[in-house]
Amino acid sequence: MAFDPIFSDAIIFASLLALLSIGLTLTYITTRVPNFAHASFATIGVYVALIVTHVWGLSPYIAIPISFVISGIVAVLLYTFILKPLIRKGASQAIQMIATLAFDLVMIAMLNITADYIVKTYQITSREFSLRSYDLDFMGLPFIVIAAPITIAILAITLHIMLRKTKFGIAMRATTENSDLAGIVGINVKLVYGISWLLGGGFAGIAGALMSLWFQGDPNLGPMLIPSIFAASIAGGFLSIYGAIAGGILVGLTEVLGTRFLAGEFGAWLIAYRPLIPLIFIVVTLFLAPKGLAGINWSKLRRNGSRT
Repeated sequence: MAFDPIFSDAIIFASLLALLSIGLTLTYITTRVPNFAHASFATIGVYVALIVTHVWGLSPYIAIPISFVISGIVAVLLYTFILKPLIRKGASQAIQMIATLAFDLVMIAMLNITADYIVKTYQITSREFSLRSYDLDFMGLPFIVIAAPITIAILAITLHIMLRKTKFGIAMRATTENSDLAGIVGINVKLVYGISWLLGGGFAGIAGALMSLWFQGDPNLGPMLIPSIFAASIAGGFLSIYGAIAGGILVGLTEVLGTRFLAGEFGAWLIAYRPLIPLIFIVVTLFLAPKGLAGINWSKLRRNGSRT
């Protein structure tokens, strides 16, 4: 079955970017702090997959639940021991944002130490590595091409049911709308925040574990991913889970396929400027639709379109 690898790149990257965007949005709607350490939660998943595959000798897909737990716990640690004390002391949003950036620098350092330890102890490549050769085959395609969109679909449906049909989902929506009022009516706001950060970090870990099967893993992967993740979340509206999914898919497909199209039209030298695409998304969204896709009145646009 002939299938252009660029479409595999686009499908996988868009799916995983949507998953990362959901995680970032989950943490933002609770504390209203842009988490610059979010991409490094995904890098943890990448290294969990490396250890599971090369050290334990198991399928890299076994790393998915492990990555969810570890990355989720790290996210909760960031919220509990850094952000929550700052919030309690009345620190500004800018100070909290800088704190997440500092935490990210510590995480990158720890990931580099981990990479060095893996090389020294197990004599395996732990920088600029890929686990593609360990993937399964499905109808002539790498299984990750199927697994990535299926994963985002399952998690999106599960999250929708949780938010709409469970007591926790109702509590979470109430907390994000008005945390003070939610606390007055008996909702454990701190618990809601903690679980939201657990889920946000866990989703990033899952994305990282899957990412290792197609893209190169490296301790410094986070800083390369963070512009795309923020672009997806901002394009989606930053306060909407559904917008995060749409923003992730839109930015992911545009970044991969748009770069391919421009390179074909103007030359391969444009590939080096791919990181500009998410930055352009951020600027255009903030200027034209500050509330993102979720803030656009689509029914009004349809009515105006039908009149013309």
